[in-house]
Amino acid sequence: MSKPAPSWRTRWSGRSISLRLLLAVLLMIGIALPVAGTLLSHHYRKAATESFDERLEATLNVIIAGVAFDPFTQQLRYERALGDPRFDQVFSGWYWQITDQQGHSVTSRSLWDQRLPVTDDEKTSGREVTGPREQSLRVVERDIYLAPLEAPLHVSVGARNDELVSDMHEFQRLLWLGLLGLGALLLGVLGLQVRWGLAPLRRMQANLKDVEQGRAEQLAVDLPDELATLAASMNAVLARDQRLIERGRHTAGNLAHALKTPLSVMRLLVRQLPEERRSAWDVELTRVDSAVRHHLARASAAGEGGRFAPIDVYGTLSPLLSGLGRLAQRRNITLQQCWESQPRVHMDTQDIQELIGNLLDNALRWASHEVTLEVQAVDLTLQLTVSDDGPGMTEAECQEAVQRGKRLDEQRSQSGLGLAIVADLVSLYQGDMQLQRAEAGGLKVSIELPVIARG
Repeated sequence: MSKPAPSWRTRWSGRSISLRLLLAVLLMIGIALPVAGTLLSHHYRKAATESFDERLEATLNVIIAGVAFDPFTQQLRYERALGDPRFDQVFSGWYWQITDQQGHSVTSRSLWDQRLPVTDDEKTSGREVTGPREQSLRVVERDIYLAPLEAPLHVSVGARNDELVSDMHEFQRLLWLGLLGLGALLLGVLGLQVRWGLAPLRRMQANLKDVEQGRAEQLAVDLPDELATLAASMNAVLARDQRLIERGRHTAGNLAHALKTPLSVMRLLVRQLPEERRSAWDVELTRVDSAVRHHLARASAAGEGGRFAPIDVYGTLSPLLSGLGRLAQRRNITLQQCWESQPRVHMDTQDIQELIGNLLDNALRWASHEVTLEVQAVDLTLQLTVSDDGPGMTEAECQEAVQRGKRLDEQRSQSGLGLAIVADLVSLYQGDMQLQRAEAGGLKVSIELPVIARG
């Protein structure tokens, strides 16, 4: 059964603030500029048309003033020259016409044998018509009353509107080019504004990464007021968590010291019991001691090395390895070290010492002649390998070895907690631990921890 498609709110919930702001700006520009361009184009077209009509109307008024009626010939006459040669040039595109109700007309020479279409309109009106030779004309016309005629005369003035249309097209072309340029400029400026406005957030993000990597303990508060308050609150939370961690680790240490003496006393008292009762008490005391050691080691581990400043693994482990080397010599065991690199890691000093110490201590207890420690760094992963030439483990025993308190050799006095504590530490640092048979026949423990410091 297929999963339902995520909603748009879910898909956009993880988008960056920069992308959201830029998309909002793009949407605003994409809506505002076309609307503004449409309105400007409409108003310009209206203004240009009205201006052209006013020019034609002025000519119309001049023509109306020159119209006369000859009562003897019963004909219309036009007795005034317009002074514009275009009205005398045939099909020049500028025309005038006076028409009576009987269809008689007086026209400009430019019309020649053609006539302009006539409409009944007592008011001055402008419209577009098709004139001689399929010319596109803008015509202004009006009905007038001339004595002694009872019927009105229809006076029309027309001119080609090519220049008007061309002028409007040119205006629209320049307008949209200008709006596109303005849109690109606004988008660039607002993009820079978004980048500048979010710079404190990026600085805060980098600061958080420094805290995560252990290069800083707190966030900087030299930020805008809104973010400064947030940074201060986060610093308070970080400080409180650190206090709780330290308090827990100190409490675990104090508890360990507090339990050592009672357990030692109880073991001494058990030794005074009869043999048949002593074994049962030994088993229970061993279980108590194992549980206490495991939980105290678990509680004292810092875990997750992101917030720890980088430490030098070799320098941190040198004192521990020196002591374990002397212990190996007393047991006639060779402790070999193979350092392919000397990496720096984000780990707590006590944790890395606890991890390596438990691994080597377990290997030294089971080894016959040789224990090997290998350390190398691969990308950002610390790889640790500890192997011995002891009896080794089966696959089932390898699974049991990392279980708390599991003992694989009841004849030895060890509680089996070493590998379990190591497994807990590896888990805390989000690493991986593998147990397998070594080439020498014993146990090989391979650990990978993503704790290598960058740079």
